[in-house]
Amino acid sequence: MSTQPDAQPHLTRLDGQTGARRHFRYFDYVMTAFVVILLLSNLIGAAKQAQVALPLVGTITFGAGVLFFPISYIIGDVMTEVYGYANARRCIWAGFFALLFMVVMSLVVVNIPAAPDWALASASYMVAGKEVTAPNQAAYYAIFGQTPRIVLASLVAFWAGEFVNSFVLARMKVLTAGRFLWMRTIGSTIFGEGVDSALFYPLAFLGVPGFTPQTVAMLALTQWIIKTLWEAVLTPATYLVVGFLKRREGVDVYDDNTDFNPFAKTNAV
Repeated sequence: MSTQPDAQPHLTRLDGQTGARRHFRYFDYVMTAFVVILLLSNLIGAAKQAQVALPLVGTITFGAGVLFFPISYIIGDVMTEVYGYANARRCIWAGFFALLFMVVMSLVVVNIPAAPDWALASASYMVAGKEVTAPNQAAYYAIFGQTPRIVLASLVAFWAGEFVNSFVLARMKVLTAGRFLWMRTIGSTIFGEGVDSALFYPLAFLGVPGFTPQTVAMLALTQWIIKTLWEAVLTPATYLVVGFLKRREGVDVYDDNTDFNPFAKTNAV
């Protein structure tokens, strides 16, 4: 990877407080993408254990959400790098409350009485190449019944992991004077995803049938490794997106005058 300075001298440098008060053209679009990916990764992929056989490595087990959940961390990196910690903080809280709303909706939808004709009707599903038949309500509950616990665990893990990720990247940007973007994104992901995985899997799955302590520990470890590798693989895309947004916004925000308290108010206009 290139170690040339990533700072672009033709951009207007802003400190954290000024960046927090500035209106940006593309901020809302980036935040929307962040929240959508966050919700989908928790609703669709988190509860499913997937397995793949890799040459020289063997069979590994991982949560299916790992396929796209790391993209939310990449967008979080882009958010902090382009718009600063204060704006990333707004995005993280938006994601937090979106997840909270989703868990309430899940509780209502799963537990509302089902129409008997629909609930008892059977449907067929393919599992490992074999056809399995299950009543609609049982199948629905098997997929979404754990969603409240999963999302509550995700609320804690997401909140802690994202703020760690954003803080580390913001501080590294100041310390490196805007150089070595790849080092900042990967380094912050190591810390942020480490916190996320260490909190999420025990809180979400420990004690759930099919999830032994060993399985939970292995899932947390493999998720951490895979998510970090995803960040490294997608670094060229991160460079492209960061460069595009900085050119369009015309600024580069450095958090050398920022309140890093997650609960601090942002006086945006």
